[in-house]
Amino acid sequence: MKNSPNGAGIMDQPPEPSPDEQARRSLTRIKNKIIVMSGKGGVGKSSVSVNLAIALAEKGSTVGLMDVDVHGPDIPRMLGLRGMLTANANRKLDPMRYSDNLSAVSIESLMPNKDDAIIWRGPVKHGAIRQFIGEVEWGDLDYLIIDSPPGTGDEPLTVAQLIKDARAIIVTTPQEVALADVRKSINFCRTVKMEILGLVENMSSYTCPHCGESVDIFGSGGGERTAALAGLKLLGRIPFDPNIVKCGDAGVSYQEQYADAPATRVFGEIASQISDATQS
Repeated sequence: MKNSPNGAGIMDQPPEPSPDEQARRSLTRIKNKIIVMSGKGGVGKSSVSVNLAIALAEKGSTVGLMDVDVHGPDIPRMLGLRGMLTANANRKLDPMRYSDNLSAVSIESLMPNKDDAIIWRGPVKHGAIRQFIGEVEWGDLDYLIIDSPPGTGDEPLTVAQLIKDARAIIVTTPQEVALADVRKSINFCRTVKMEILGLVENMSSYTCPHCGESVDIFGSGGGERTAALAGLKLLGRIPFDPNIVKCGDAGVSYQEQYADAPATRVFGEIASQISDATQS
């Protein structure tokens, strides 16, 4: 208790927690943190992040989806989320609500003009990701899914530094060019001592809707071979389905629109494997 000049007592105000302390407090309320990575662009990593988050939420888990792809944020559009993030009475940002069990945050939801370019260097990205963790009212979550940009640059490194118990899922396509970059992502995780839950092979095969023949557009077996050589688990092969792209562009749930599709079944199986691996 301090005395004012007129003798009245004024209660000391507790100091504001530091950004690092805010992030630490927020993370203690999140059971599992999973970063979705890819060695190169164009493998459908964000589609995998969105559909895994939806599949986990559909199974009853509370899920947050954090888009740390600062230069190419796609998550709000793929989930059909519009508008800006707003602050609550606790002076924290409320994540945008997709469903009762799924909420999301992206730098795009802080930008009045969605087409503005983000021109940031590493330290600014680090600060933004720390804010996404500590200054967002995530609440109690079973999973925080982190959609990272391709490669092994500032964003995944910041996640590894700030979220010590984060685990990785690495997305690839079957062809060798993609797999060569995946091996770099695997080595990144091992260098920063991040556990890898497994690999996901996206665009694994395409089934012709007219004749029913299955065609391996990007080759076959690459994800399984890479996982075996690295001693990792192949979580699943997601077949190529143009409707996944259409739903992402339209901001509607592929799994809801195409509940009986093979890719929906695979997303559910991968989500079950993630649940089993994180509860053991």
